[in-house]
Amino acid sequence: MHGTSRPERIAIDGPAGSGKSTIGEHLAHALGYLYIDTGATYRSVAWLALQHDTNLHDGPALAELARNAAIEIERPTVMDGRHYTVTIHGRDITWDIRDTSVTRYVSTVATHPEVRAVLREWQRTMAQNGQVVMVGRDIGAIVLPDAELKIYLTASLEERARRRYAELASRMGASHPALPSVQELMSDIHRRDDEDRENMHPARDAIIVETDGLSIPQVLDVILKYVEK
Repeated sequence: MHGTSRPERIAIDGPAGSGKSTIGEHLAHALGYLYIDTGATYRSVAWLALQHDTNLHDGPALAELARNAAIEIERPTVMDGRHYTVTIHGRDITWDIRDTSVTRYVSTVATHPEVRAVLREWQRTMAQNGQVVMVGRDIGAIVLPDAELKIYLTASLEERARRRYAELASRMGASHPALPSVQELMSDIHRRDDEDRENMHPARDAIIVETDGLSIPQVLDVILKYVEK
């Protein structure tokens, strides 16, 4: 049951590995809202660019890819640990876009203003009907500045790297030869923070939630108190 006082659009922002995707998915599930991870749209364009050998430094070419991509994000269609299903022209690419090669280049793709313009328009359209939890780096400040509730999750670099390692180890297996070390992940997250710094400012009216040492239920509990206010 949706109370009339609940925010229709909830923006959750934060740096890589801050837990925003997991928290966003759990929050959307708890409220019965649509969950949209906007990072998946940038990953989808990066994946497409790698598939088509598109120059990752060519903003207009990447924007054209994004414009014609027919990216869809929906509730999970397979129960394999995913938080959502991502398709391009009907092809399920949910796990493809989590590949390390995509992770390496997604920040490069996202730095192009032409790409951001196309994807931000897509994101605003998706949020128009309300009852949505949208997660990203620039949702509260830029994509949905009039969202009724804005949350900014943050955590230390070490904590974020540990979480990413645990996620990869559970999916790949702890003994997988391609599993990066926590130190390697720290370096990668630090690099992505630097590349994305311009797009990572919390909105002025965002509620900052420091997640170090907090479990998923504890973070959810904090956010739900603001949802029900």
